[in-house]
Amino acid sequence: MIYLGTDHRGYKMKEELREYLTSRGYQVVDLGAKSEEPGDDYPAYAEKVARAVVTDPNNRGILLCGSGAGVCIAANKINGVRAAVAWNEGVSRAIRNDDNANVLCLPADQITAVDAKKIVQVFLDASFGGEERYKRRLRQIQEIETKH
Repeated sequence: MIYLGTDHRGYKMKEELREYLTSRGYQVVDLGAKSEEPGDDYPAYAEKVARAVVTDPNNRGILLCGSGAGVCIAANKINGVRAAVAWNEGVSRAIRNDDNANVLCLPADQITAVDAKKIVQVFLDASFGGEERYKRRLRQIQEIETKH
């Protein structure tokens, strides 16, 4: 399952991504925003997506805000979420291969919808590389999570 979320800054791009993913046969759940409301705040959408993603290790999330950073920070507050910002296909591949990211955060103000679709597709097609150094680092992250 792919969960989508955004504030007003990424609303139009989220709508395009939802259509793109659905047309390619992905199961998509849109957790908001449901309209372009300039007063909305990204933490609520990031939390909804993050909590949904951690219910199943096969789930993925895609979050958008102006820079991608705000939703990334908020999503990473949920144990088990590994959210990362990607602004091109190379970074998108790396966050899956090296870091086993389960939430992709996109900077809607910095990329085009065409770029976003490419970045998303790479994120969904890539898998965790599984090298021992990557596993070791993920264990270290889990240890940090359990301390809090």
